[in-house]
Amino acid sequence: MKQQTFSDIEYSNRRKKTKREEFLESMDQIIPWEQWIDLIKMHYPSGKRGRPPRGIETMLRMYLMQNWFNLSDAAIEDAIYDSYAMRNIELKKL
Repeated sequence: MKQQTFSDIEYSNRRKKTKREEFLESMDQIIPWEQWIDLIKMHYPSGKRGRPPRGIETMLRMYLMQNWFNLSDAAIEDAIYDSYAMRNIELKKL
């Protein structure tokens, strides 16, 4: 079980979900993650050489969030650190 942080506790006491959080949750339910991952798997680096790659699902989620919210590579990284809704969706499947 993952230990809760102070921001997790504070965030769980909110009454209303943000529009971003509602959107990301609906996309999480709509997208056939397993099918998309299977399509990408054969083209994804294996990590035998160089730096080990991030998980396929994590990178797919980050890529889609970049497109949905029109963010650059650096901006998506900052958004994941700054936005609890994005961080929660990105880390959900790790």
